Amino acid sequence: MDNFAEYYQRDREWQPSALSSGYKTSVARSPQYALISLENTVSELTGPRFGHADIDPLDKDLIQNFANSGESPIGERIILHGRVLDENRRPVPNALVEIWQANAGGRYRHKKDTYLAPIDPNFGGCGRTLTDEQGYYFFRTIKPGAYPWRNWVNNWRPAHIHFSVFGEAFAQRLVTQCYFEGDPLIDKCPIIKTIPDSKAIDMLVAPLDLNASVPLDSLAYKFDIVLRGRRSTLFENRLEGN
Repeated sequence: MDNFAEYYQRDREWQPSALSSGYKTSVARSPQYALISLENTVSELTGPRFGHADIDPLDKDLIQNFANSGESPIGERIILHGRVLDENRRPVPNALVEIWQANAGGRYRHKKDTYLAPIDPNFGGCGRTLTDEQGYYFFRTIKPGAYPWRNWVNNWRPAHIHFSVFGEAFAQRLVTQCYFEGDPLIDKCPIIKTIPDSKAIDMLVAPLDLNASVPLDSLAYKFDIVLRGRRSTLFENRLEGN
């Protein structure tokens, strides 16, 4: 029987270190002082959940939500789907799931992205949806391309899609990213190398799901997102939990 008054400790051997010499920008981004615990404010706990209203059905279809009439983006059409679950494998309904990504050439629609790959006029690279009662979500999109980045000489990011998941309050937000099965760049990425456990890396890789593919249209990849639920990070000033 579950005891929901207890909390799992964060496994520091499972989580990547904030500072990694191979991931150059972590030098500036990692904490310089010991971490402190701050209580959430009332507005953070009770405020409206950002972006949960006015979800358009087209928001989850990145093949159509930015395309000109009668046109479609260039690239491999895919379905990316899965479930949002708590750490006890229970579905999390009504979670806002947002994604953003590069186009098939590996370029983001962002003014600071100067990679030489062209911008696709029919692809915006952003989408969002809400999970259903079983915690299920899905997106139609274009498989993103790999791209080089200025870490060390000749470093490339594998194809990936960024995820943001909002919970029941404004302060409950998870940002992560998924990779794709079979990508040879995964093992060479300096960011992924900051993760010390190979099993944790595997959990970030979406396997090919032929059963969910659409014949003559799209391949499918499955990516489940498992949250920590009520057994969230231990706060020493709030032992009773969230």
